[in-house]
Amino acid sequence: MASLVRLRASQSIFRAPFVRAIQTSADTTTLHEDASTSGPFMVKLHQDSFQAYNCEPPSLDVQVSKDELITMYRQMSTMRRMEQAAGALYQAKLIRGFCHLAIGQEAVSVGIHHGLTPDDYVITSYRCHPFAVLRGGSIKGVISELLGRKAGMSHGKGGSMHIFTPTFFGGNGIVGAQVPLGAGLAFAQKYSEHPRCTFALYGDGAANQGQVFEAFNMAKLWNLPCVFVCENNKYGMGTSAERSSANTEYFKRGDYIPGLQVNGMDIVAAKQAVEYARKWTVEDKKGPLLLEFVTYRYGGHSMSDPGTTYRTREEVQRMRSTQDPIHGLLKYIEEWGLATEQELKQIDKDAKAEIDTAVEEAKASPEPDEKELWTSIYYAGTEPPFMRGREREEVHHY
Repeated sequence: MASLVRLRASQSIFRAPFVRAIQTSADTTTLHEDASTSGPFMVKLHQDSFQAYNCEPPSLDVQVSKDELITMYRQMSTMRRMEQAAGALYQAKLIRGFCHLAIGQEAVSVGIHHGLTPDDYVITSYRCHPFAVLRGGSIKGVISELLGRKAGMSHGKGGSMHIFTPTFFGGNGIVGAQVPLGAGLAFAQKYSEHPRCTFALYGDGAANQGQVFEAFNMAKLWNLPCVFVCENNKYGMGTSAERSSANTEYFKRGDYIPGLQVNGMDIVAAKQAVEYARKWTVEDKKGPLLLEFVTYRYGGHSMSDPGTTYRTREEVQRMRSTQDPIHGLLKYIEEWGLATEQELKQIDKDAKAEIDTAVEEAKASPEPDEKELWTSIYYAGTEPPFMRGREREEVHHY
């Protein structure tokens, strides 16, 4: 009995203090003024949409427009359809290797895209398909890349984790390795005196990597225009954040870098946070900022993970039914009278048709030629004239 009392006493000593939880519902934003006009109107975010660390939180009053919300809904619906199609192709054994889907996290990718300018940079980890499309790629290009076809955005050689555009520097197959690369991109932007910023994304599973903290230090030391973004979907592979991290408030981990925790299931809150972060780094020149989007993935870590061995089916179903970013935005659009039910159904129908067409075109694309094995190894003009033990054709840049 005495030992039991001591055990309970020790547990109470190390029990974490109560912290008000971030709001993660997808439909708590309220209409602030009449939305019947064709121009912008004001909405109000839930009071717990943000938690700030060493900075003031963004305003809860957000200006939006009908066209912007409809566009966001179309993009989120299309991205989910694309990921679902990728899942089906993987199950049909048409996609080989790794494949990580972002179903449930659409508010983060679309929210970031709408809060940035076309010239800003984004770099992320392996859950990268939506970013590749939104930052200048195409659905056909992504699907073709997953299938290893010539029409792929990396000509069928990169696969799921290595897709790029001029302002999207890819997924990355090494856990956390994209974060210091993002700091390097921001260094180049500052050195070139370009009024841009870099958003370097990583997951809660990568948040404990040493290179992440090293990147934090250099970014703050040089006051780089870099926004570090932790997509906290609660699980790193099969390990919950609580089991792997002594401090699960990732937005407070930047030491001298201020942080902001964000409701990553509400697209309006996500966009507001991104605009705040961009102003912080680019316009106000305050240096780096750390964002933590609290979100959730409905599927497993990758297609080889059923996602139900470390969490219950009931938990996943509850999150799907109560915290879906697409359904949350759909509710806003309906309640605020921005579109009819028929118009919204047509948007979803068009998204499905667009994905179906892209899949068929990707399937029809040929596989890369054998000579592609020796291309894109060196930047044009930098290839070595001779490499010991190799024929010229093996090192020549085509």
